[in-house]
Amino acid sequence: MSSDNFVEISGLHFGYGRRDILKGIDLQVPRGQVVSIMGGSGCGKTTLLRLIGGALRPSAGTVVVDGESIASLDRDGLYRLRRKMGMLFQFGALFTDLSVFDNVAFPMRERTSLPEPIVRDLVLLKLHAVGLRGAAKLMPGELSGGMARRVALARAVALDPDLIMYDEPFTGLDPISLGVISNLIRTLNEALGATSIVVTHDVRESMKILDYCYLMAGGQIVARGTPSEMLASDMPYVRQFFHGEMDGAVPFHYPSADYGAELGLDARGR
Repeated sequence: MSSDNFVEISGLHFGYGRRDILKGIDLQVPRGQVVSIMGGSGCGKTTLLRLIGGALRPSAGTVVVDGESIASLDRDGLYRLRRKMGMLFQFGALFTDLSVFDNVAFPMRERTSLPEPIVRDLVLLKLHAVGLRGAAKLMPGELSGGMARRVALARAVALDPDLIMYDEPFTGLDPISLGVISNLIRTLNEALGATSIVVTHDVRESMKILDYCYLMAGGQIVARGTPSEMLASDMPYVRQFFHGEMDGAVPFHYPSADYGAELGLDARGR
């Protein structure tokens, strides 16, 4: 593995039984960059994140994170490596019975032996970074969707991770919250000196903050490049995905028999 890459994936295959999900994935995530994995629903993006985090093991191929092969790690080794990772789950996944403060404090209390006064200062620091220090005493049910996502982001970076992974961070947010979250992804990545992987199908917001992008379809990487390269691509699927065209490489009509024949019409349309 190159020391310039925080994540390197080579020849990765994964499936459930006879159903193949990922089919020969090769990708690299350079240190310090914000890299996106994009594609339509069901193409394997979230599964790929779970393999990077060690929640799943490859059927074949390698996943190397910070120089360590995920498949070769035992439980303790995987736990140690995960301390370098932060994860923002889709829709935030806050603990509903814990306050905002206690949600952010949770990883500090679970994974460290820091005294409570230091935990308090760190929690307020993380909440301040996402603009929600004043919301520390609120419960998740009292938050808007955008606020809840920001609290989840503060929790994801609570331990200053080297790798931050985002699973559909823009889903269900209003335009203002979208802008706030995308700006925070870029800002926190630079402030922490971290590396970020953003799984999304939101083209407009992600193109503003990315260094590099991978496009998936059918469990494979079908295109890769910088945001400007992807937007300028003349590959049919890339053009359709990034410009939101209704018909193209992915057809509007699901395969079917001849329409006239189904209606019982003859060749003259009668």
